[in-house]
Amino acid sequence: MPSSVILHPDGLPLPQRRWAILTIALGLVMAVVDGAIANVALPTIARDLDASPAFSIWIVNGYQLAITISLLPLASLGEIIGYRRVYLAGLALFTLASLFCALSHTLLLLTVARIVQGFGAAGIMSVNAALVRFTYPHDQLGRGIGINAMVVAVSAAVGPTIAAGILAVGTWPYLFAVNVPVGLAALSLGWRCLPHTPRAPHTFDWQSAGLSAVTFGFLIAAIDSIGHGEPLSICLAEFAIAAIACGLLMYRQTHMASPLLPVDLLRIPIFALSIATSIASFCGQMLAFTAIPFYLESRFGYSAVEMGLLITPWPITVAIAAPIAGRLLERYPAGLLGGIGLLLFAAGLGTLAMLPANPSTFDIVWRMALAGAGFGLFQTPNNRTMIAAAPRERSGGASGMLGTARLLGQTTGAALVALFLARYLADGTQISLLAGTGFALLGAGLSMLRLSEAGSRGAEHVRIHEGQRLKGE
Repeated sequence: MPSSVILHPDGLPLPQRRWAILTIALGLVMAVVDGAIANVALPTIARDLDASPAFSIWIVNGYQLAITISLLPLASLGEIIGYRRVYLAGLALFTLASLFCALSHTLLLLTVARIVQGFGAAGIMSVNAALVRFTYPHDQLGRGIGINAMVVAVSAAVGPTIAAGILAVGTWPYLFAVNVPVGLAALSLGWRCLPHTPRAPHTFDWQSAGLSAVTFGFLIAAIDSIGHGEPLSICLAEFAIAAIACGLLMYRQTHMASPLLPVDLLRIPIFALSIATSIASFCGQMLAFTAIPFYLESRFGYSAVEMGLLITPWPITVAIAAPIAGRLLERYPAGLLGGIGLLLFAAGLGTLAMLPANPSTFDIVWRMALAGAGFGLFQTPNNRTMIAAAPRERSGGASGMLGTARLLGQTTGAALVALFLARYLADGTQISLLAGTGFALLGAGLSMLRLSEAGSRGAEHVRIHEGQRLKGE
């Protein structure tokens, strides 16, 4: 590392810290929103490019698959060459791919550009939490994670609304073209303000990266196949390939000091519980996000514009609750805050599923607000616990697992909605909301387990470990 590079062991000074978190937020907004906008625009894009629905779905699937298979390898690469480099490279690739998406005039070109864009998004998502850890002082880490959580949750919630607004005034290429100026601005800021981080001495493990890609790629494909009613033989074959690759990957990782799949971190009880909580909660969130538009339209006859307005309280309350949770985390246990948040989230989803036959606007709005506030209260403590439970040199592995858990939960939730809608027709949306309530309650229970004596000892160990490490640095 060049001698001119300055390392800040306990966070960046102001105002550099503010510019760094703005850079991280801009990249996250683009990566998360682009995962949602294509769903809304898919019929329009397919019609404009004269493509069949079966083939046009790869505009969405190619993006998600690229993120899925590269999150953990890129997080590991960040530990070796620096999180800053991986983030900026991902941001540059995402911005360039967005330009090619906007200029694509055939389905094949657009699909290839979207896959490349997905790899860029993975570079952004894989190390963003690790960068936050080196951006904020240790005693303010909860605030930084709170802002991060707010950006992710709000971006996911408002993505369809943003897409609808752009399509109302322009054509679908503008959905991707808008990323170019934002990406260039973020690159300029990031080059000057993102923190430089220590680098691990080990080399990149290409074999583990390949096994990880096969494991998660085929696992996500199998879950998606179940949701869309593919033949049982195909689903079983995909699960079998994922299981074999996972077995080989686990065997290889248990014999390595710095594994790409962070099995070393999963041995920390509080980290493993936080990962399980994250998967359950994001599964519940995606069950709700996917089902609510169909639910409001089919059961109550709301238009697209009306639905957008009725869903708006959700992202607003997430934006309010997530930073507050970051500050509360400085005084109260993460397991308690996360458990309370998921109980509120479950209450919001459960009451939405039980709406009266002729609900008023207020009936829907307060339920949406309750669900959003609960999720915002949960996400910050959970993410902060995951990142802080890992040693600083393993921040990349923790960041990669955070993104992988979110993606696995969301994919499972979306597949379950597809399954319920196919099997139960009119009642599928209500069943999806009730299933989301169940996953939220499961997550609340897992979060509360972190309050146990073992979790308390683990948290104390982490605090001592971090204090010793900061003094040493």
